[in-house]
Amino acid sequence: MAIEVGTEAPDFELKDNHGRTVRLADFRGEKNVVLLFYPFAFTGVCTGELCALRDELPRFENDDTQLLAVSNDSIHTLRVFGEQEGLEYPLLSDFWPHGETSRAYGVFDEDKGCAVRGTFIIDKAGTVRWSVVNGLPDARDLNDYIKVLEAL
Repeated sequence: MAIEVGTEAPDFELKDNHGRTVRLADFRGEKNVVLLFYPFAFTGVCTGELCALRDELPRFENDDTQLLAVSNDSIHTLRVFGEQEGLEYPLLSDFWPHGETSRAYGVFDEDKGCAVRGTFIIDKAGTVRWSVVNGLPDARDLNDYIKVLEAL
């Protein structure tokens, strides 16, 4: 079960697609965070969702907001995926320990070995303000994120 709105977001430390360490705590007091979990790079629905974010990036990555996308792929896979699709925001690897961050947020599918489509909007204080969790085949609506961010 995904963590609930109103709770403190679990901190994490993951490597991005360029090998840099990214910590959720680094954004506390500075930026709201759109934390997006997706199953795998190079799959149809995931690619579509991440490219839609790319196309609207100023709404999700600016002075007030940071977009972080997390999958259970290796950093090497994410590097190639990011370059191929022109994704300029951090793609974080929850590869090892496998799915640790996805499990902390309650979005890891043990049977499939990957994260489901979970999105959490975390405010500057580190509190989860909104979330949505969709099944593997179901894309999310970016307009929902935009409405929540505008209200923060």
